[in-house]
Amino acid sequence: METLRHLEDKLGLVPAAAVQLLGQVDQGRGREDLYRRQRPAILERLVQVARIQSAEASSALEGVTAPPLRMRDLMAERTEPRNRSEAEIAGYRAALDLIHENAPHTPFTPHIVRQLHRDLYQFTSEPGGRWKPTDNHIEERHPDGTVTVVFRTVPFAETPAAMEELHRRTEDAWSAGRHHRLLVAGAYVLDFLCIHPFRDGNGRIARLLSLLMLYRAGYGVGRYVSIEKIVEETKETYYDTLRRSSTGWHQGRHDPWPWLDYLLGILVGAYTRFEESVGLLGGRGSKSEAIEQFVRAVPEGAEFRISDVRRNAAGAGDSHISKVLARLRDQGLIEARGIGRGAHWQRLPSPGDGGTKEG
Repeated sequence: METLRHLEDKLGLVPAAAVQLLGQVDQGRGREDLYRRQRPAILERLVQVARIQSAEASSALEGVTAPPLRMRDLMAERTEPRNRSEAEIAGYRAALDLIHENAPHTPFTPHIVRQLHRDLYQFTSEPGGRWKPTDNHIEERHPDGTVTVVFRTVPFAETPAAMEELHRRTEDAWSAGRHHRLLVAGAYVLDFLCIHPFRDGNGRIARLLSLLMLYRAGYGVGRYVSIEKIVEETKETYYDTLRRSSTGWHQGRHDPWPWLDYLLGILVGAYTRFEESVGLLGGRGSKSEAIEQFVRAVPEGAEFRISDVRRNAAGAGDSHISKVLARLRDQGLIEARGIGRGAHWQRLPSPGDGGTKEG
């Protein structure tokens, strides 16, 4: 709440670099609106891949993982979680789907925050949706086994009031319209993470809330591209900018711009990937379709190499082939085997084949 409490001071003069990034994001949103009108079928093909990548990447940032085939089945709701990691991934799927389906009609309140946390932990034995019962400072464990406190979060007894104030100030800033809504959203996420209102799952909830706020602001790129995956790929910068921007937060002396610049850069990257994906599926559709047709014709369990694809998709370059194969891998159709010159791919069972739900 300290960023939003000192909003005019913190966001009053927007640096030139941030202005440029905001412009690029808004240009991306304009093209997103155009693609939604002109190529709705292509956009819908991106949704499922982004959904899987988002659950996988956001969970992996917290050390929560599952094998690719299990991830695919969990996201398709064809199986029940077998362990704690799978239970948390299934919970993230449920919370993510709630946002994708209901974002325009979802009031942005502390109650919604608690509901998302409850959804995140609904398949575990841990009760979700409750503010932290004890203090949970952010710590760093060193190689010698010692632990140091990196950041002291808001005390547990003050958390309910802090969250109420955070949402009140966010709505006031949102309605006033004096600041770009992406900056208000970024300020909210920074304050949320400094409050750290839950015992566990704060990072994942923060990323879900980021997606919800993007929807509210009219930016739907997170539906078609996994923003969480871009964060995972840049996780060192992600954690570094949060550390830098939270220093002095309790006293209101912090600098939110390292974090805000990072967030805007992530969104620029998301729109870049969005347009590349639309071009891959649309402008170069015939080659992509030829590659996909070849892969789907490979018998289940059989292996193939890029050279095999090249011979059957005339004119497709290795870079284009690799991008299509990566998309099919994310869809759970194929799996990479080996590395380097000996790398090859294996055809996996189709999603609809033998996918009975486990009890």
